[in-house]
Amino acid sequence: MKKLCLLVCMTLGFTGSAMAEGDPVAGKAKSAVCAACHGMDGNSMIPMNPNIAGQHADYLVKQLKEFKLASQTGGEEGRNNAVMNGMAAPLSEQDMEDVAAYFSSQEPKTGETPENYVEAGQALYRGGDGERGIPSCSACHGPDGSGMGLAGFPDISGQHPEYIAAQLKAFRSGQRANDMNGMMGDIAMKLTDEDIDILSNYLAGLH
Repeated sequence: MKKLCLLVCMTLGFTGSAMAEGDPVAGKAKSAVCAACHGMDGNSMIPMNPNIAGQHADYLVKQLKEFKLASQTGGEEGRNNAVMNGMAAPLSEQDMEDVAAYFSSQEPKTGETPENYVEAGQALYRGGDGERGIPSCSACHGPDGSGMGLAGFPDISGQHPEYIAAQLKAFRSGQRANDMNGMMGDIAMKLTDEDIDILSNYLAGLH
């Protein structure tokens, strides 16, 4: 059962925390400091930084809480990232909810999948690889990659290939381990570098 609902659950921890109830207007003002890395509207111009426009608000809140936890525990708990730990450290829970409400209300920009990745990407994303125990990514993230907000699975559609690849490799190595029940770690360990390259590029144009 576990393997039926897994594969690229990234971006970014996947437990369904309570739905964020933030104020997007207040969040816009509080998000000014986020713009340098994620863009004013959450559409990042920097490939290694994720697009967060349109991301599920509760998922964004969860990640911010875990970055803050990592800052408080020296990276022993939560999601450890040198930049984001410092950014999340001073945020109150209301700040997090407001910022998440703002970015979740923004319109994400769509990318493109290079033609040579379409067939292989679609096969792996939708069908997985039964022989290697790799489940379909769409089981958790949906056929269009938009995820399942209430279940805690993030929207991974239209994401930068560089960011997706970095997160999958981090899950594979254990560097990132804030996924629910270790699901993404288990799956990523079965992915080759070629698999990661295929999925990362395929997701860029999925919407």
